[in-house]
Amino acid sequence: MSFQKEIKDLESKNLELNDPKLIEKQHNKGKLTARERIESLFDIGSFCEIDAFAESRFQTGKDNYPGDGVITGFGKINKRTVYAYSQDFSAQGGSLGEMHAQKIIKIFDMAVKTGSPIVGIIDSGGARIQEGVYSLDGYGGIFRKIIKASGVVPQITVLLGPCAGGASYAPGLSDFVFMVQGTSTMFITGPDVVKKVTGEEVTGEDLGGAKTHGVKSGCAHMVFQSEQDCFSGVKQLLSYLPQNNLSDPPRQRSIIGEVFEKEISEKLLDIIPDNEKKGYDVKEIINEVFDKASFFEIQPDFAQNAVTGFSRLSGYTVGVVANQPSVLAGCMDIDSSDKIARFVRLCDAFNIPIVNFVDTPGYLPGTDQEEKGIIRHGAKVLYAYAEATVPKISIILRKAFGGAYIAMCSKHLAYDAVIAWPAAQLAVMGPEQAVKIIYKRELAESKNPERLEQEKIQELKEKFLNPFVAAKAGQIDMIINPKETRESLFKIFESLLNKRELKVPKKHGNIPL
Repeated sequence: MSFQKEIKDLESKNLELNDPKLIEKQHNKGKLTARERIESLFDIGSFCEIDAFAESRFQTGKDNYPGDGVITGFGKINKRTVYAYSQDFSAQGGSLGEMHAQKIIKIFDMAVKTGSPIVGIIDSGGARIQEGVYSLDGYGGIFRKIIKASGVVPQITVLLGPCAGGASYAPGLSDFVFMVQGTSTMFITGPDVVKKVTGEEVTGEDLGGAKTHGVKSGCAHMVFQSEQDCFSGVKQLLSYLPQNNLSDPPRQRSIIGEVFEKEISEKLLDIIPDNEKKGYDVKEIINEVFDKASFFEIQPDFAQNAVTGFSRLSGYTVGVVANQPSVLAGCMDIDSSDKIARFVRLCDAFNIPIVNFVDTPGYLPGTDQEEKGIIRHGAKVLYAYAEATVPKISIILRKAFGGAYIAMCSKHLAYDAVIAWPAAQLAVMGPEQAVKIIYKRELAESKNPERLEQEKIQELKEKFLNPFVAAKAGQIDMIINPKETRESLFKIFESLLNKRELKVPKKHGNIPL
């Protein structure tokens, strides 16, 4: 049998998958097609498409396209297997119907069975109106698969077009959301509905654009200037993550170039100012301690008083959490609490050790924070750290006060190691506030209250706040010379690589959401 006719039919069908008119339609909008996006993301020639000829069983006339508006399959990214779906806006606006949903569901099933990450490229007008409840049920099925896969395989959602209504919960449920400036939008209700219901006039970009979600809402983890930059970011992120929850993150000597191997850094002695009330950029310390150019920040523009991201220590992936003294003096608040808690839980799910850099005067005071639930949000941080079983190491750089101390470096919260720099201060509150409370009467009766206050502040620092007091009680494991931070950190880290911690059997806890 020659199969000549059958092969010609197959070739003809394949041509339908790449309709020049649809390609031109997408290019005219300044956007790549769904297939071009797949080709940009995956290693050359590695992608294998499945369900290419699936079509809706609902006859919608000329609007019926092979593939039903989404490309699904698997391939290699940096030689590691990844599953993906890419919605095709040029075909029925990338709208989600019954078969469209079933294709995505199949990809999730395959990814979980094989223990492989999932990348979803969103560019869709939402539910397909012509298919009614079948479209809505399709979203329900997808959301269920996303939730079942959560904590099992890494999930990355890339928004390269509109994502509105119930569809926006797909990125909301995933581990990471990437957006592109000027291209991506995401909202529950669009500008027209907002205007009709509330009278408020707002553009799609202001309502749910990349800047809004990258800076204000925190719904986007990374924002890029172009699709190509976005795909490069996805590849870089995947290089830090394991394939699944049963494997360890890949070890590599560096992402870009040689490893920063020097164990002693004189620069660390000069980053923190002598004036303890003055801020500094904690990322300078992070970059000095970990492998050269290895820090990949997550949510860099949201809740900037906290820094989260991935880095490498002698090639090992490490999750980094740090207070940022240059923003709000490093105080923790509602947004930074959510940011930290979510990141810690992700690291724990995927076997990524956590290193904290602590310099915080505590939680941000004020009626606004209290009324919006700082207690509930702050409790998330406590819950996340206490629940995490991966290696947890804290380095106290300067201040560790109050509830923030408990969350970020308390030994009784099951930290494996707490390291302190010699000028570290640990206390219920800052010495200035403490003196005003403890010596309130003495200060009121003193002939020179300013001098007495300064004397008591200094006395408090020496007797109670310095790290040697905590070290005597076993609450600090090591006090080190700052320039030896990398060397000390790696020794501890290496000793914890085989850490195992069993949990009490239970269905699940009740995190204060």
